[in-house]
Amino acid sequence: METGFSHFNEQGRAKMVDVSDKEATPREATAGTCVRMRADTLARIKEGKVGKGDVLAVAQVAGIMAAKKTSEWIPMCHPLPLTGIDLKFADNGEDELYIEATVKTTGKTGVEMEALTAVSAAALTVYDMCKALQKDMEIGPTRLLAKTGGKSGDYTFPARTGE
Repeated sequence: METGFSHFNEQGRAKMVDVSDKEATPREATAGTCVRMRADTLARIKEGKVGKGDVLAVAQVAGIMAAKKTSEWIPMCHPLPLTGIDLKFADNGEDELYIEATVKTTGKTGVEMEALTAVSAAALTVYDMCKALQKDMEIGPTRLLAKTGGKSGDYTFPARTGE
């Protein structure tokens, strides 16, 4: 049964793609997300006045750890030797915290899932550390912003009007 998708076998069942014959090349991916919250919650994060500690420092470590463990909880992801992981935080001065992660490797498959996992874990950590202050925080959208390398070539998220 031919499905046209590389993540399915001849029976139409999920499989991990075989990358044995692919050449290892430099790969990089950047993902981003946003955590929306009340202005006073964001101010407390920025001032270091959240009782559980430095929210952004803990979120940074969580993102790095999650990127390294992506293949352990995304079933079809290949375990990859990551060569770099960087998370950055910014805010709009009001009610939005932006999280961006860039992940690098030299390998046979890309690091998009690792970058997406990093920002997701960082955002969830922000939520976890601030949930006593505010339970109705909102996370998202979470998306791939850019990637380089690989058979499919480079990608940059198309900016939309108003963003």
